Amino acid sequence: MRDADTLFIDGTWQEADGGRAFDVTDPATGRIIGRAADAGAEETGRAIAAARTAFATWSRTGAYQRAEVLWDAHRLMTERADELAELMTLEQGKPIKAARNEVSYAADFLAWFAEEAKRVYGGSIPSPRTDHRLSVQRRPVGVVAGITPWNYPISMITRKVAPAVAAGCSIVLKPAEQTPLCAVAVFELLAEAGLPPGVANLVTTGRPRVVGERLLDDPVVRKLTFTGSTEVGMALAARAAATMKRVSMELGGHAPLLVFDDADPVHAAKGTALVKFLNTGQACISPNRIFVQRSVLDAFTDELVSRVGRLKAGPGSLPGVSVGPLVDDAALKKVSEHVEDALAKGARLLAGGTRLTAHALRGGRFYAPTVLADVDESMRVYQEETFGPVAAIIPFDDEEEAVRRANNTAYGLASYVYTRDLGRAVRVSEALDFGIVGVNDINPTAAAAPFGGLGMSGLGREGGAQGIDEYLDVKLVGLVVPPAPPANRDEGEEPR
Repeated sequence: MRDADTLFIDGTWQEADGGRAFDVTDPATGRIIGRAADAGAEETGRAIAAARTAFATWSRTGAYQRAEVLWDAHRLMTERADELAELMTLEQGKPIKAARNEVSYAADFLAWFAEEAKRVYGGSIPSPRTDHRLSVQRRPVGVVAGITPWNYPISMITRKVAPAVAAGCSIVLKPAEQTPLCAVAVFELLAEAGLPPGVANLVTTGRPRVVGERLLDDPVVRKLTFTGSTEVGMALAARAAATMKRVSMELGGHAPLLVFDDADPVHAAKGTALVKFLNTGQACISPNRIFVQRSVLDAFTDELVSRVGRLKAGPGSLPGVSVGPLVDDAALKKVSEHVEDALAKGARLLAGGTRLTAHALRGGRFYAPTVLADVDESMRVYQEETFGPVAAIIPFDDEEEAVRRANNTAYGLASYVYTRDLGRAVRVSEALDFGIVGVNDINPTAAAAPFGGLGMSGLGREGGAQGIDEYLDVKLVGLVVPPAPPANRDEGEEPR
């Protein structure tokens, strides 16, 4: 594992200027597991310059050649899946099974966009003039700045780097300061796969504002792709506007999950437990508001509490663990405050509700999987994204009420519906104002499917056929066809 020489600029591994570095810790124990280079504006500027130089050649490299590099990266990631998963569990904290699933998901983006590179089609447009031709070309946008989060520290990298590289762009990526080592491991295999120097550059830092501002203010950078909180995304987009950068934003969510009375409450509770406590609730598509129709409320709640009681919290490397630590002290504080606020305003605590500190959990940021009943609009857990292992149950009476309350949010990323009524499934999925709807489906995502939200949940889509569009500009070429020269000239006549 690299230690401090974690900047990858123009094809070489480097330390930060002056040897600056910051500690990387295991959130399950608090112990230091490595150090990463602490880049600033100067190192970021060199990465941008390298990307600019590389773009001139990479943008003219054939689609099939770009695809070959991504396929090689896919092969390497697949071969090293266990090693990458173990590193992710150590650095990010998620259980090893979930880490393996994420590595597989990350590799899927490399494979998908290897093929999408070959499907960047143009077109022709009929002109009203007979001597005129109009054609549409799609060209790489240029140098890309990518900023990725800590909660999915490998798949969020490939979901940005793969389409950028496939489109012919070059990229400078800043990973989250909590998980730089996962990013280093990904860039090692990209280099080994044959990606030319400067096409993909990695800038690790413990000072994200400094690096972010350098990326945003440089006019050489033509696009920003960001995954993170809505508040930070809004600030980045506003600053990017000063140099008219293209932006794509995958931001926060406040997902509703609707359980109707025609659904099997046991099946619905099983699915809810799986998706709610996935990654310790630290996922933008995690259901925050669980609306349950009153006639199945007791059966659903009993089953959910039973399942939550069987969840095992602990370091992700231990067998049987399904709930890992929260990422940092701020996350732990927010979860605690949401639970305390709800209880003070009349919610009932059915499971959890405390920090876990016994034995092996003492040094980590563990919070017990929690279930709250009788949640209402006055509570923070209803109004805000908790981003933690708290299931908030809200009763409702009819379909109209459920849809209205589900849509009563500025966020529009993911939503979930449990019903066995086909008509209701169609009506409700069409009425929900969210970019993603899972009907009896807690995992409506894939590399081949577009991922993104509405409203304050962001702009643009990642994955699917739409994912590469974010890295392409449209160019129109108009061509006037001159008339053919006269066909019949007298022999020996000079052309005019």
